[in-house]
Amino acid sequence: MQTLVVIGASLSGLSAARAARAQGFSGRLVIVGAELHPPYDRPPLSKDFLAGRITEADLALSEVDDDLAAEWLLGVKAVRLDTESKTVALSDGRSLAADGMVLATGASARVLPEVDGCSNVFTLRTLDDARALRGQLQPGRKMVVVGAGFIGAETASTARAAGLDVTVIERSAAPLSGALGAEMGAAVAGLHAAGGVDMLCGTSIKSFRILGGSVSHVVLDDGRELPADIVLVGVGGQPNTDWLIGSGIQLGNGVLCDAAGRTNIPSIVAVGDCAAWWNHRLQAHHRVEHWTGALERPALAVAALLQGGTVPRAVHPPYFWSDQYGSRIQFAGHVHGHDRVQVEHGCLEDRSFLAVYYAGDEPVAVLGVNQVRQFTRWRKFLNREAERYAEAPAGAFAAAS
Repeated sequence: MQTLVVIGASLSGLSAARAARAQGFSGRLVIVGAELHPPYDRPPLSKDFLAGRITEADLALSEVDDDLAAEWLLGVKAVRLDTESKTVALSDGRSLAADGMVLATGASARVLPEVDGCSNVFTLRTLDDARALRGQLQPGRKMVVVGAGFIGAETASTARAAGLDVTVIERSAAPLSGALGAEMGAAVAGLHAAGGVDMLCGTSIKSFRILGGSVSHVVLDDGRELPADIVLVGVGGQPNTDWLIGSGIQLGNGVLCDAAGRTNIPSIVAVGDCAAWWNHRLQAHHRVEHWTGALERPALAVAALLQGGTVPRAVHPPYFWSDQYGSRIQFAGHVHGHDRVQVEHGCLEDRSFLAVYYAGDEPVAVLGVNQVRQFTRWRKFLNREAERYAEAPAGAFAAAS
């Protein structure tokens, strides 16, 4: 392999490039990034950066003159992939041919079409998003957050600490119920109440009142009207795969890959938020949109790309953490398929507890709220179980599909 092209200059793309060099690749390495910014850390965007506690320099993951000996093409999008010639066309008219490719194009924030373009409506996915929103967080202003996922919940916490009046609207019965399940999502909801945020779960939006190009009120399905100086839309992410339509790359909810990140096209792998890897335990393709996945998984995909054939694999269960209202929330594993949750340490009322999710007698996930030590022990256990459970090498893409 003489030329390796990484499409995407976020953490997953940077991790893939670093892994390639660490695994002995000495050829031409090209990294293409749609944003003008060099790779930066995204988790602090909704927390420390939004609160003004850190600067843009603190977010930097790599300088363009680091020791990767890579060519950086920033502010340029990949617009088309020809899988026969292994050539990618770029938005500036150039094209790149490669022996191997890593697709790491990430995901974009979903928008609400009826308010997209309104001057006081924001999403929070990129550094530019965070820059725009940070200037709006002034004490006494009213913020309505649509969606109580990670971005919505963390931004609500940050905004409340900055002195804003915050209301969160969530269609599900509890915040983070998709990731934590309804029971533990309801337990985490107590953090919002204690933090002074009005959490409206099981509630939908009927319409928006728009005056002069900005939202003045959010109208709920029960007739209530919430005044809004700022609206944050936090309703999830959409994998950036439209440019791959018609390329022959197999797509679903992301780029479909085997358990080592290989696509159905030889010499092309996918990592990060755009990639749906095959999960043997779930028996399904699954996207992992968390920092640790973007840091750890690219090394496995690059090994499969450079070595070919079969490679050892040990994909650890997804792990994420979230800081809200002064509490540390940590989760590892999959809630899919669990039939009960048991609090092993602490208690829900004190908002300091560790809960284990079981499928029968088998622990499949763990949640810790202000239980860092106990959580770390359980996470290591789940990682060891994943290594034991994993079959020998990852099979071919056809077997995974």
